[in-house]
Amino acid sequence: MSTLAKRTSLSAGTLIGDKVNNRAGDNVGSVKEIMIDLNSGRISYVVVSVGGFLGIGDKLFAIPWKALEVDTDNHALLFDVSKEQLEQAPGFDQDDWPDMADPKWGQAVHAYYKTKPYWELDS
Repeated sequence: MSTLAKRTSLSAGTLIGDKVNNRAGDNVGSVKEIMIDLNSGRISYVVVSVGGFLGIGDKLFAIPWKALEVDTDNHALLFDVSKEQLEQAPGFDQDDWPDMADPKWGQAVHAYYKTKPYWELDS
């Protein structure tokens, strides 16, 4: 399984392009970007790209960091979601990125994935 317990830090750049797999072993997308909240220094969300070809026509999803698990052995992120759930998730396109500073948008994303917003977590 994951060697996450052995590592306590990892370069964000090493995760860009990694696969995102669900618990059933299905590939549901890949990591496009990792967004940082400049005020808190925490990860705002991971941008997961789904579908398309060579980045064209893909749909992007903002996934809360707490909804993912790093699998360093397989260079992947694990995501407890079915393909159907992801298809129904709030997404965005390359030309219209969300802003986590919008509290309603951020709350809706965290509610969909059943995670507690990072701004409500203890430091």
